[in-house]
Amino acid sequence: MIEIIPAIDLIGGRCVRLCKGSYERKTVYDSLPLDMAKRFADAGASWLHLVDLDGAKASKPLNLKVLDSIVESTDLKVEWGGGIKSFESLKAVLDCGATRVVCGSVAVEKPEEVCSWLKEYGSERIVLGADVRGGLVATRGWLEDSNLNVGQLVDRFLPFGIKQVVCTDISKDGTLEGPSWDLYRRLKSAYPGIVLTVSGGVSSVFDLECAVAEGLDRIIVGKAFYEGIITLEDLKIWWRKE
Repeated sequence: MIEIIPAIDLIGGRCVRLCKGSYERKTVYDSLPLDMAKRFADAGASWLHLVDLDGAKASKPLNLKVLDSIVESTDLKVEWGGGIKSFESLKAVLDCGATRVVCGSVAVEKPEEVCSWLKEYGSERIVLGADVRGGLVATRGWLEDSNLNVGQLVDRFLPFGIKQVVCTDISKDGTLEGPSWDLYRRLKSAYPGIVLTVSGGVSSVFDLECAVAEGLDRIIVGKAFYEGIITLEDLKIWWRKE
């Protein structure tokens, strides 16, 4: 059964959503991150995708207090993304209680470090983040583009045991237009042994059903929830199935 993972994106300690990765096109929501996390936990969520957008821009985690409060106050397992550019940052996030850490920009810029982290912490804790724009992987909070496509990025880490990939189509993120199904079909076909997470564009419960039909492993729900299109009651039904 597919795993539905709710998302909280952080700027200034508040819940936000960007549109197509633009910090200039953000929506700030009233709920505090801890309050939102508690709502997800009470509804039956097991995991939370927590993204430090401040940290992604600054190249170091800046919202660790939020992570610590969620881990201390709920039973949620947290998948953290944002600001992981060094071993010190990785260790700080893990020490604060994150269960999984998504490595994005650093995987492009310092692949040897990510390989060493895979060796030390294992593929259950280290997740490859592939944020794609125009076919190429973007870095540094989606502000820069690399010269790698997602397949080249995944291939780089397969020999070192990578097992989990979160792939975001930036052009879909925050748009409520539906995910890039062709992209995920290609990735799932090319890498059947990878646990693949769909991220970006989820617009309705129908998209969750499509992800199941496509045989995908995980899907992140963000803006569709905050805009009231997918409700907490909808998510409860899916979480009871897991």
